[in-house]
Amino acid sequence: MLTVLIIEDDQKLRQLFCTVLSKNGYHTLQAGDGLEAWNILERDYVDLIISDIMMPNMDGYEFIKSIRERNFDIPVLMITAKDDFSSKKQGFSLGTDDYMVKPVDVNEMVLRVGALLRRAKVVHDRREAIGSTVLDYDSLTVSSGETSVVLPQKEFFLLFKLVSYPNKIFTRRQLMDEIWGIDSESDTQTIDVHINRLRRHFSDNPDFEIVTIRGLGYKVVKK
Repeated sequence: MLTVLIIEDDQKLRQLFCTVLSKNGYHTLQAGDGLEAWNILERDYVDLIISDIMMPNMDGYEFIKSIRERNFDIPVLMITAKDDFSSKKQGFSLGTDDYMVKPVDVNEMVLRVGALLRRAKVVHDRREAIGSTVLDYDSLTVSSGETSVVLPQKEFFLLFKLVSYPNKIFTRRQLMDEIWGIDSESDTQTIDVHINRLRRHFSDNPDFEIVTIRGLGYKVVKK
């Protein structure tokens, strides 16, 4: 289930957006301002953000600027009462992907959310980022800062899968079936070997680590 983070200081409006999106099959998270939203991003994976502009503590402009500076490429739909061109220009220049003016048609909001997620999927299917680390599917390359590493195909596919779903636990069998194939004669201990190689490669990576879940498998977590 895809997760949408709604940042809005009007509690009734925030709850309305959550209710509508939930009825359309999305999991929702709520924040009353940008600072609260940052706390959520630190612990939860989010597929899309809906953000107001005028909020206490950290407004929508500051929040969007901060996530783009940190290389988060999550799609952002800005929903605000500010309908003048300069406000829209500022929002787009900071990294907003779409813009709606209050009062909004919630059915149109759902359509825009779906369109943004489809657009993001086309891009993310070939490229995945976690913090400042970028995985390029076409070149099997993992880049972080000025460092770039080309991985063997199976190692890259394994890391790409884990990074694509931070905090999600994958069993060894799941990873083996998807990357090596259901008919593979390799033992699931092959996964352990490749995980150990990846850990050696990225032991100093500032953005993620691969965690063993005893008796289950592995997951990637953000540092």
